[in-house]
Amino acid sequence: MDTPHRPVALVAGASRGLGLLIATELAARGHDVAICARDLEETQQGAELARERAHASSGDRAGTVLAFRCDVADRDAVADMVATVERDLGPIEVMLHVAGIIQVGPAEAMTFDHFDEAVGTMLTGAVNTVWSVLPGMRARDRGRIGVVTSIGGVVAPPHLLPYATAKFGAVGFTQGLAAELAGTGVSATCIVPGLMRTGSHENALFTGDRAAEYAWFASAASLPLLSMDARRAARRMVDGVLAGRPMVTLTPLAAVGSRVHGLMPATTIRVMGLTSRLLPSAPATGDTTTPVRGSAAAARLGSTASAVVDRLTVLGSRAAARLNQRDPGATLF
Repeated sequence: MDTPHRPVALVAGASRGLGLLIATELAARGHDVAICARDLEETQQGAELARERAHASSGDRAGTVLAFRCDVADRDAVADMVATVERDLGPIEVMLHVAGIIQVGPAEAMTFDHFDEAVGTMLTGAVNTVWSVLPGMRARDRGRIGVVTSIGGVVAPPHLLPYATAKFGAVGFTQGLAAELAGTGVSATCIVPGLMRTGSHENALFTGDRAAEYAWFASAASLPLLSMDARRAARRMVDGVLAGRPMVTLTPLAAVGSRVHGLMPATTIRVMGLTSRLLPSAPATGDTTTPVRGSAAAARLGSTASAVVDRLTVLGSRAAARLNQRDPGATLF
């Protein structure tokens, strides 16, 4: 008897963090999953973790997870990768675009390069991946597409301007796509999360006063009242995409922020302006635009500040260890 065909899923940006959790969730539900990111070694590590965890939770029902190298900003590379996945695994029935980059710092410490990278990964990258899988889905009259955007694509947060620019575009693209696909058998889900504990602060990029920017962002992304457990978020995202829902909004703060901004946009902009004035200014001298990763920014904190931030980021750091956010030589569990 032939082995039943497993549905095939593609998760773009799944070598670590939220994408890794989504890939694990899909594999545990019986999908064969292709994951891609720019660093092949890191993506292979992520695929191994996702396979192990999916099989630990679902046994033989779990699908496999395969790693591919791909920069989603490269249109031709995305098309080639999709063709390879469909040749090796079968038609892609589910696709989630999770690839992202977080650049934290004041506007005066951001350059054209920061905007190009953010837009290339989170907006153009989403268009590239969707447009590469969509013709096959439409030809088969079925398919599920999800794009992870952000509350930062609904209400522009301070000190995240390139990120917000790209995410606003991704929200508009996905919502418009959902409307265009109505009645075709293919659905598009706009996923709007708030802060999640994925350990992303360890791979975020910081400009301006790097240490001070790291201190506030890492703490906010780790505290329970401000951030959501990423495993629970991944389950709800996958539920929404597989059900074909047009919108999935996660975290109470994201839901409230969306509603308040819809009713009082000028007020929310003023509130964000006041918040921005409370955040660190860029130093008056020296290079403020060259980004450094979270671990390097954390090393610039003084001993007292470092001790405080370490306490505030315990949950985020644990998530980073679980979700392949650490350097290869670091402990993963």
